[in-house]
Amino acid sequence: MLLFKPHLILHRVYDITPQMLADLGARGIVLDVDNTLSTHHAQQPLDGVTDWLSEMRAAGIKLTILSNARSRRVAPFADRLGIEYISVGLKPLPFGVMRAVKRLGLRRKEVILVGDQLFTDMLGANLCGVRGVLVEPALPESGRSFKVRRRIERVLLRKYKDYRGE
Repeated sequence: MLLFKPHLILHRVYDITPQMLADLGARGIVLDVDNTLSTHHAQQPLDGVTDWLSEMRAAGIKLTILSNARSRRVAPFADRLGIEYISVGLKPLPFGVMRAVKRLGLRRKEVILVGDQLFTDMLGANLCGVRGVLVEPALPESGRSFKVRRRIERVLLRKYKDYRGE
């Protein structure tokens, strides 16, 4: 079960601060989109995300998006935020995460991956040796498979409660 374990659990992506990243030795962030930066399939970022991205850029943090969604979903959103992206990232397989780390021009230990799912984002981070930061989903998904996965995640998260970064 350690493969699913996040390094840190936070409420939202904007709870990550430049100081927190400095303490972790992180200089770059790989970001999920759906339910991390926006609600599922939305083109508007969550409240607070745009200001947070500006704060990260001002602190010299490198950013890229890695999403399992197709380019037609991710491209307009990434363009709106001015962030490069990789679509069809195939998380949790390591290929997309490694591409994102390479794009940032950093070592794996200098990168964190932020996402809302244990079985894609945290597993993908752990398989690549990148620290994963789990954030709570912005909105519950309505699909049957999501509901089943979220139920299993809740069981695992009870085991990880000591890692909540609040």
